[in-house]
Amino acid sequence: MSQGYAIELYFDPALENQVLKAWNVLARRQISTQLIEIESRPHITLFSSSYVEPLKLENIVKNFASKQEPVPLSFRSIGALPSDNNVLFLAPNPSLSLLHFHLQLCDAMKKEGVEIGEQYRADSWIPYCPVAEEVSRTRMAEAFTVLRDLKLPVSGYAMEIGLVEYSPVREIFSYALGNAVEP
Repeated sequence: MSQGYAIELYFDPALENQVLKAWNVLARRQISTQLIEIESRPHITLFSSSYVEPLKLENIVKNFASKQEPVPLSFRSIGALPSDNNVLFLAPNPSLSLLHFHLQLCDAMKKEGVEIGEQYRADSWIPYCPVAEEVSRTRMAEAFTVLRDLKLPVSGYAMEIGLVEYSPVREIFSYALGNAVEP
């Protein structure tokens, strides 16, 4: 698995529990345990790179988080990324507030000279919350069936932003949205 850093958006406890419920059902059915095993946390990835200085990102993210309010989220559909590691995800409604939040983060990072890869640029970023990774092709249909039983939409708020190192996942820092930065 690749090594790198990711800036992730975290949810309020109720929404996080809804996502964890999906992880646990898929794990009990032995469809996918990858996210649990790597000790991930329910999230939407805002940025990821192998080549970034964590301390530089901490200042950017801390200042950015202090100026933001919690972002309403509504996961309305399920999807898959057809790749070598077959990721299943919950797709949030791409609301103006979510897209604007991501755009502002990209702008703040660009101002500090952080290069943003194509996948995470504001004009090409696709927000999603992974619920299963490394699902075998023969179990994809079953996984979709399990996820369909989730009773979508599930809604809540993005409340926190953090930086993780991967893999395995290790949180380096996180900040609540809207908290004033101490002088």
